[in-house]
Amino acid sequence: MNELLLTDKNIIWHPFTPLLGATDPLLITSAEGIYLHTHDGRKIMDAVSSWWVNIHGHSNKEIAQALAQQASTLEHVIFAGFTHEPAITLAKNLMTILPSNQAKIFFSDNGSTAVEVGLKMAFQYWHNQDIKKRKVIALDGAYHGDTFGSMSVGERGMFTDPFAPYLFDVSFIDFPTADNQQAVLAQFKNLLATNEVGAFIFEPLVQGAGGMRMYAPEFLDVLIREAQAHDVICIADEVFTGFGRTGKLFASHHLQQQPDILAISKGITGGTLALGVTSCSQKIVAAFTSSAFDKTFFHGHSYTANPIACAAANASFRLLTRESCREQIDMITREHASFRDKVKGHKNVKAARSLGTILSIELNTAEGSSYANALRKTIYPYFLERNILLRPLGNTIYVLPPYVITAKELHLIYDAIGAFLESVGV
Repeated sequence: MNELLLTDKNIIWHPFTPLLGATDPLLITSAEGIYLHTHDGRKIMDAVSSWWVNIHGHSNKEIAQALAQQASTLEHVIFAGFTHEPAITLAKNLMTILPSNQAKIFFSDNGSTAVEVGLKMAFQYWHNQDIKKRKVIALDGAYHGDTFGSMSVGERGMFTDPFAPYLFDVSFIDFPTADNQQAVLAQFKNLLATNEVGAFIFEPLVQGAGGMRMYAPEFLDVLIREAQAHDVICIADEVFTGFGRTGKLFASHHLQQQPDILAISKGITGGTLALGVTSCSQKIVAAFTSSAFDKTFFHGHSYTANPIACAAANASFRLLTRESCREQIDMITREHASFRDKVKGHKNVKAARSLGTILSIELNTAEGSSYANALRKTIYPYFLERNILLRPLGNTIYVLPPYVITAKELHLIYDAIGAFLESVGV
């Protein structure tokens, strides 16, 4: 075994990976565009954007240049009592593409912490006004991260069972489908009628880790409208759906109603460095605008608004807002929709869905759909052996490529999925 891989095996603990029985990780030595290069000469197509973060391709030269320049100028400074140009520029850039009601930007480190900040903002919003509205509503099947607040508002199950005694109570409503909207709305209204609900958190339009499940923007508009009519803070977790993934810059742009708080991360730096952002409306800001020290938002991270990460995010923003990137997103959207329509009637396909650059194919299986479905043990190696990285969500195959992918490369992925559908026995 390669010496590096042996060292990895002995001392590194990888995420979402059993300590016994898992296949050894692949050693990646470089990457460019949509391709990962292994130590033994393989060239693997990154069809999941390295856990949904990479939007402009690996080793993007413009982002790399911004990183290098910033690293030689100012690598980091405490963000309490100090500020710097990269953070200020990034905040200004984000305000031009976020929903128009957003008023302030709060920096953190990743998606989970961006959600934590949003929850804490909502909770302290009520605390600062001495109002007891402590209930939270979330959607069944949600995933909002792996810290304790984000776990609390997510689906309870395999990932959260060891921590269940430590999570705060949340009221979950059923995931909305075309058939159950009236029942879900009734559940929602009954909870709102208690006048004890302080926050409603949701992944707008797409539940990512929940199986790329999609629901109608028109119905989410109804839920947000009802919630805000009852003075409930609406938190949009756009960690996954932001920066063009749904075909628009944010999934919230598909809506008529605007959330009070947004959590964003993943694609913000183009997949180069960890950075989280939570934005909020003036309504939220107003509850903290006080000279009373105890109304301060006491939250922060050592690497808050790291200048190098902000510089990367500004370079990514410049790439994202170019017409050439818009054209690529539109191309991926069209190609995904075409392949979705082609396979949705296949005998092995339970459901085929697409929205923007997201394509998901849920396979028929007697076991039922879930993250733990045994088909994941067949799907992942099948594609990896063909030098395509597709990391399934149980029995759901999804394609979420960097925006620099070509139509030809997309069709290579589609062809491999088509061959898999013909070969698999479910």
